[in-house]
Amino acid sequence: MSVRWETEGLQTVGIVCLVIMFLKLMHLLGLIDITETDSSESDLELSTVRHQPEGLDQLQAQTKFTRKELQSLYRGFKNECPSGLVDEETFKSIYSQFFPQGDATTYAHFLFNAFDIDRNGSIRFEDFVIGLSVLLRGSVTEKLNWAFNLYDINKDGYITKEEMLEIMKSIYDMMGRYTYPCVRDDAPSEHVDKFFQKMDKNRDGVVTIEEFIETCQKDENIMNSMQLFENVI
Repeated sequence: MSVRWETEGLQTVGIVCLVIMFLKLMHLLGLIDITETDSSESDLELSTVRHQPEGLDQLQAQTKFTRKELQSLYRGFKNECPSGLVDEETFKSIYSQFFPQGDATTYAHFLFNAFDIDRNGSIRFEDFVIGLSVLLRGSVTEKLNWAFNLYDINKDGYITKEEMLEIMKSIYDMMGRYTYPCVRDDAPSEHVDKFFQKMDKNRDGVVTIEEFIETCQKDENIMNSMQLFENVI
């Protein structure tokens, strides 16, 4: 596996990495293949976990998954996480398995925070499946809002150069020796400058959600990346 880091499309790399990482997590949990469920599994099995997720009807209303898909997703989640919760260290451990040549710790930290909706230090099944629904079946605007939330590290409604640099460094660290050609030390900063030249329309030093969505919607590569995994499950 190799990635050629193109300056004009680096923001696409971040978004694609986000989706690919999430798909690998799904694969690890055994969630890619949706199997038939019998009528006895018409609701979530709640008795064996400490955290009890919301009912199927409510989750079906909040996501774009069918009842059977939610049942299958829950079985995989419960098998890997019997407590019904995923803490940050477990999340990081899962990601590190797929990037032995790099260090996925920082990227996994940012991604974990994006999924941890209520900021309580753990990801519930509800958090997991709502995020998955956005990434795989959400509208373009919903996906871009999710990506913006990932990049907006301190959640103040703006992406700063410092935040984007942290994200870019974490992606390079994660890919490790898979990057080709070899990355110069100043490459992340150069890519962040390119990102801001394209995104920061009013040149005020920050990127707003409106600037981010408007620019991404005009970028053919980003729009194509938004559609890559819509029919995965």
